[in-house]
Amino acid sequence: MTDFILNLIESWGYAGIFVLMVIENVFPPIPSEVIMGLGGIAAAQGRFDFWTLVAVGVAGTTLGNWVWYGIGRWIGYERLKPFIDRHGRWLTLDWNEVERLHNIFLRFGPGIVFVARFMPVTRTMVSLPAGMVRMHQGKFLLWTAAGSSIWIAALAGAGNWFARSFANLDAIVGPLALVAIGSLVLFYVWRVFTWKPKAKGK
Repeated sequence: MTDFILNLIESWGYAGIFVLMVIENVFPPIPSEVIMGLGGIAAAQGRFDFWTLVAVGVAGTTLGNWVWYGIGRWIGYERLKPFIDRHGRWLTLDWNEVERLHNIFLRFGPGIVFVARFMPVTRTMVSLPAGMVRMHQGKFLLWTAAGSSIWIAALAGAGNWFARSFANLDAIVGPLALVAIGSLVLFYVWRVFTWKPKAKGK
């Protein structure tokens, strides 16, 4: 996975960052921490302009999240119940939680979209309920881009600092990327195996 990310960045430049960030938000197992961290390292090496890198990353993230927003809008809130009843374990959600999320989104949707951009996995999946409650598309895109700008700038900045602070970078980038990806996968597996549907009324 790390080699795939590095090769795409090397071969496609900014377009590679854009494509990777779109993919990261459509298929969450590719973490933005790795993509933008490596992008920040490339910026420190003079291969990218830092703020152009951030802008491209935000554009890719926003587009990827818009895909999930569109899926949520197409599915709608009511049509989701049979899917949750059947596959809720894999999403670690039951219908009671979906109803609570639905009501919370109706009240605080834009703020939730903004804050969720700083949370692993949630930052992508939050777009689905946003679409289901038919949040105004302009607000959704605005708050997605706003939260993503802060998060992506921080990730790219960390990669940039990392590259400037450590001389033997190649020896540690790969293992760190694998740790980041493995941690996300383990967290998801833990969630699936420890999740239990809540009793009604709780």
